[in-house]
Amino acid sequence: MSLPSPDTSWTPARWRGRPAAQQPDWPDPAALEAALDELRRQPPLVFAGEARDLTEVLGEVAEGRGFVLHAGDCAESFEAFSADAIRDKLKVILQMAIALTYGSGVPTVKLGRIAGQFAKPRSSPSEVRDGVELPSFRGDMVNDLAFEADARVPDPGRLLRAYHQSASTLNLLRAFTKGGFADLSRVHQWNQQFVATSREGRRYELLAAEIDRALRFMAACGIDLEAELQLRQVDFYTSHEALVLGYEEALTRCDSLTGDWYDCSAHLLWIGDRTRQLDGAHVDFLAGVENPVGVKLGPSTTPDDAVALCEALNPRRRPGRLMLVSRMGADRIEEHLPPLLDAVAATGHPVVWACDPMHGNTFAHSSGYKTRHFDDVMREIRSFFGLCGSAGVWPGGVHVELTGEDVTECLGGSEAVNDDELEKRYETMCDPRLNARQSLDLAFQVAELLRH
Repeated sequence: MSLPSPDTSWTPARWRGRPAAQQPDWPDPAALEAALDELRRQPPLVFAGEARDLTEVLGEVAEGRGFVLHAGDCAESFEAFSADAIRDKLKVILQMAIALTYGSGVPTVKLGRIAGQFAKPRSSPSEVRDGVELPSFRGDMVNDLAFEADARVPDPGRLLRAYHQSASTLNLLRAFTKGGFADLSRVHQWNQQFVATSREGRRYELLAAEIDRALRFMAACGIDLEAELQLRQVDFYTSHEALVLGYEEALTRCDSLTGDWYDCSAHLLWIGDRTRQLDGAHVDFLAGVENPVGVKLGPSTTPDDAVALCEALNPRRRPGRLMLVSRMGADRIEEHLPPLLDAVAATGHPVVWACDPMHGNTFAHSSGYKTRHFDDVMREIRSFFGLCGSAGVWPGGVHVELTGEDVTECLGGSEAVNDDELEKRYETMCDPRLNARQSLDLAFQVAELLRH
């Protein structure tokens, strides 16, 4: 059977003729257009060839020969931007990847929620505090977190600031991952001081010592470790939710080698559970770019929805093109995920199935803070692995919100954050994140699930 041909009628602006959910209410159309024109003149943040490389490695994951660690901030911040914060986040992701790869024997694809994750969907367009109603905070790309009337007005100048901070972040990430920081000989240096004294940190140090011994053995056998690039650097890819479509359109470029369109704001873009409408602008936009794409599937997703999204976003059935991310919640995944796994498997679509165990497990604490419990996160991941196994589907990845900082935003973990500690270092702009100890604990447990 011949595969469908690419849609030659697609253009980066075609989404404007579709219903577009979760878009900011920009007050000054002329200022918005000026900002978008400036973005169109800027260099791409990533390159088409890099996105093709990611599609290729995700194709291996779809075939059961890899695992995706998709991790990073719930929302990046203009104010908290620093080289130290980027480095510490990368350290945690590298540690987790080492634990996953060494513990399971499966290659780990490192995909960051970084260098573009500045916009957030909201359940309501406004919020009320003490009788005062203001527009909701939609991420630093759109408006400011401060609960003040002027701060909550969408400002197109923030689109440009998000672009420039993303460029700076990518420059640093490339320097770290290709310039020696990610060399396996430095594996001990990724363990931060406040993690090293924990149970997870001590377990990581034992693993790092085993890697040291393996490297010494390889060198003794005459292998030139300096010549082995796989030991000295890593491939690290970026992603964000493609929410503000004007920004994404402005950074979409036609590849000079293939003539295909690529959204050059990130290697992978995803559609959220709130914006996955089949006739909506977000699905139409990402259907036209050649990047690998993801879709979040919540409890309201039907089997017909899942299959239709596969057909819309990957009609040519290219391995590595599409990632479906379950975000059901620990109490609902056993009911809602199996019909989706079965329906998609029956079509033969080569998707990467991943689990977001964070967003379905958020609750309001008695202190007033939003939080998640580590036990619920792991319960959903264990259910995901079990259900994939029952359906004969490869569990292809996890999608987690984390930070390299010593925060107290999620409860639980082996060295538990208790209820009375939640307020000590609650620093997130939006959703609660796992700290470095909890993240490493998660990686070791997922490695065991993969191994068995």
